[in-house]
This record gives sequence, structure tokens and C-alpha cells, in this order.
Amino acid sequence: MLNSGQLKLDLFCKGLRLDDSCELEKDARHVIRTRGGLGSGLDFVLDENVWVNAPLIEHFVPQSPYVLHKRDGRYYIHDEREDGLAYNAHMLPQPQWYERSTSTGVPMRKIGVMQGSYPAIYASRLCGFWEMDNNCRYCSVGLNLGDTEEGEKKVREVVEVWKAARREFGSTFLHFNTGYEDGKSIENLWPYLVAVKKETGAMIGVQCPPVPDFTWYDRLKKLGVDHLSFCLEIFNPEIFPEICPGKAEYIGRQRYLDAIKYCSKLFGKGRIHGEIIAGLEPPEDTIAGVQQFAEWGAATTICIFRPTIGTKLQHVNPPQYEKMAPIFKRAYEIWMEQGVPTGIAPGIQVAMTLQPKEAAFFKDETTPSYTGKRLKLWFMKRAARAYFKTRLLFKG
Repeated sequence: MLNSGQLKLDLFCKGLRLDDSCELEKDARHVIRTRGGLGSGLDFVLDENVWVNAPLIEHFVPQSPYVLHKRDGRYYIHDEREDGLAYNAHMLPQPQWYERSTSTGVPMRKIGVMQGSYPAIYASRLCGFWEMDNNCRYCSVGLNLGDTEEGEKKVREVVEVWKAARREFGSTFLHFNTGYEDGKSIENLWPYLVAVKKETGAMIGVQCPPVPDFTWYDRLKKLGVDHLSFCLEIFNPEIFPEICPGKAEYIGRQRYLDAIKYCSKLFGKGRIHGEIIAGLEPPEDTIAGVQQFAEWGAATTICIFRPTIGTKLQHVNPPQYEKMAPIFKRAYEIWMEQGVPTGIAPGIQVAMTLQPKEAAFFKDETTPSYTGKRLKLWFMKRAARAYFKTRLLFKG
């Protein structure tokens, strides 16, 4: 029997089939395909408070041994490879604020979407690489714009969505994402960040391509942005241009590395993430990326490749669990060895990827105990929880 973190990884790799007993329309958070392509699956919570977004519709799912059943009002995941083996699956409610409109009359679900425990906003125009037909091969960002999502959002609309999510779910974090905007992504995002910072106590995360002028990162830190992430996606320098041609041509792999290094020093350990998609390069390259980022003080968001429908890689198979699990085991060891804090910020649960803190699910009898470092992390979490509780109290 797998622990909850291991099961989350295996669901990413194999997907989840639905039994006829399921009543997800009334019991679960509905699947909304927006510009965040990995949200194409079903959000729910496993035991040990592990949140997962399980693939439902991709080409590999019909072969999955995992089947979701409803029995006596509860949901279970049955593993058909072993008779009687089942895991609890706790469905998440459909957000009520999805059915409301902003003061401008736009449905709130077209402004932001719940990703795990927090609302995410793709505030800007379509990624420029899609306009050039030079987009990343795995990417679904341009497939749903204007259908399930507004192309551009007003600042007031974004603030209203955050407050609605805060009231309903107690969300603590608001995540902003942009595509390529010819080096102006932070500049275009700036009015949203200023308004959210002024009116709320939310922790703010920003994910956008590295801009040429690194002084923008000093401005983000001064404003009070809490977290930055950079989607390099492929650490292997030869494979990078094959998978991410626009990034390779107009930004360059080196600028991503320079930005991660610069911002890690500026913001401090653990507040910067490099993002890598595991399964599109050899595992040893992904581990090398985790090691490099950690030496600079950054953690790594390790995404499991999902061949999302409509993308240029939709028919490629996802990676095998047996090849992915050692990546997370080694990542846990690297972060402990380098003293990179993980899982410090309170109230953030990510469903679409394995969080760095969830790498601990993959340690085994060969893993050092790291007793002192784990104790330090415990105290850091307690301090962070008190700090952000106070911040939200004064600007909820």
C-alpha cells in the first residue's frame, strides 16, 4: 500500500477512472480548463491532507488501475491490481463564488480559478509565444482563452475574487501567472500587485518569464511579494530548445538560471522556485537542476509531465512512477543537505504538482534522519504561521 504522497505521484502517472457510482457533478469541484493546463483533472484530498489533481480524460487514463467509487456517501480509490486495496478520497466542494459576478458584471470563475487551496489569476494577455506559433510543446495556455476565461482582467475584479476566496475558504495565498510579454510581464502585472498588497494581507506569488531588467525583482521585494517562481521546465540544455522553442529563442536558458540565482540571494532561501517538468528529460538531468537551484538557495517545483489534450505532446505517454519516485527521494535529501526550507508558508495546498514538502513521503531506510534540520523547519513553520495570521488579521 502506498502512502499518500506516493499515491499522488502514481495518480499523476496513471490517471483515475470513474465508476458509474460517482456523482461528481453534485459532490465535487468541477473541472475547469483555463490557461493552467494541469488543472484538467479532478481536485480532491487524500489522507494526511495531501491534495491531488488526478488526470481524468487524457489518452492514458483508460489503462489506469485506479478507479474512483462512491459508497455510503463517501469516495474511495480502488486499486484493481490488488483485491480489497482502497484509499480514501475526500471531495472538495464547488466554490460558491464561481456562480457570482464581479462588480463589473463578469462571472468570477472567468477571472480566477481555485488551484488547490488558493485562487490563481492569469492577469495578462495571451502568452506571446502562442501568438507566434512558437509555444512550448506541452503547453495548453492558448486553448481556452475567451471560453472559460476572460482574456484580460481589471484590477478591481482580481481583488474581488481574492476576497471572495478568502471569505469562503480562508485562502491565504494569491498566485499570479503570465506568459511571455516581450520583457514587460512584471510591468504589466504591477497594478494588480500594488492593489492586492494595499487592500489585502494575502501572500502573493508571481510566476512569469524572467525579465531583462533585474531591478524589477528589487521592486517586487520592496512591494512585499512573498514568492517568485521561474518555469525553466527543462534543465537539459540540448532538450530545452526542442520542448520550449520560444523560450530558447527569445529569453534563453541562461537568463532563467541567472534570475533564479539573483532572486534567491535577494529574497532569501526557499522563497524562490525553479520549475522543472519531470518526464521530458532524463531523471538525472532533473536531479541536477534540483541540486543547482538548491545550491543557490532555491527550491524546485517538480511537475510530472501530463500530455494534456490539444497540446503538441498530447499523444506522448506520461512518465513511469518507478522513474519518478527516486527524483523526489533525492530532492528531499538535497533540500535538507543545502538547508532549503520547504512547506513554511501556512495554508497553501497544491494539487497540480507534488509540493517540495511532500518529497518527504519518498524517504526510506537509507535516508539520513536530518533531525536537527527537521526541528528547525518546525520552528520556522510556527513562526511563519503567527506572522501571516497577524498580517491577515489586519488586512483580510
